[in-house]
Amino acid sequence: MIVAGLTGSIGMGKSTTAQMFRDLGAPVHDADATVHALYSGEAAPLIEAAFPGTAAGGVVDRAALSIQVLGKPEAMKRLEAIVHPLVRRAEQAFVADARAAGEAFVILDIPLLFETGGDARVDRIVVVTAPAEVQRARVLARPGMTEEKFAAILARQTPDAEKRARADFLIDTSLGMEAARAAVAEIAAALRREAETGENPAGGLQRSAV
Repeated sequence: MIVAGLTGSIGMGKSTTAQMFRDLGAPVHDADATVHALYSGEAAPLIEAAFPGTAAGGVVDRAALSIQVLGKPEAMKRLEAIVHPLVRRAEQAFVADARAAGEAFVILDIPLLFETGGDARVDRIVVVTAPAEVQRARVLARPGMTEEKFAAILARQTPDAEKRARADFLIDTSLGMEAARAAVAEIAAALRREAETGENPAGGLQRSAV
């Protein structure tokens, strides 16, 4: 079974791309969704203990937590030390279940794939990208987003150019939904073929820039 990591910087269209893989029947593990579940579950009391005033009634207040950690590297490290092992455990269970079910490949949707060392846990890397001006327009159109917040988020993320250089497959979401769907279908076929034959994608197929 091939384990593929799906990643991309903020505003690149990664979540939409992940849904396209789901639409093709691919098992997709969503790290962000796992974090959301943990914030109203077992992570909540741990986070409240580390960052008092950020959780109430067993649920983390993400806005309150953001105030305490955004732009504060040491605080962010403390938070990640709590959350990342729990997300990793859920991810491992997901992969084990998919392997037992005989799936050809799985997609691990991990926003901070490179930043957390997740690239070492996957066989192939799919990077969702778009020109910087497109990314900027998308992100600043979000409710509550500011230039300062955008800058702080970007500071935590591996630059898009580096992500693209380290990718096995690229999906440029600025070219429209149909082009993105075509790229996803091509990548899914390549991953399935690799799982069945043991042969790595090569040349232009490996760099499926659509």
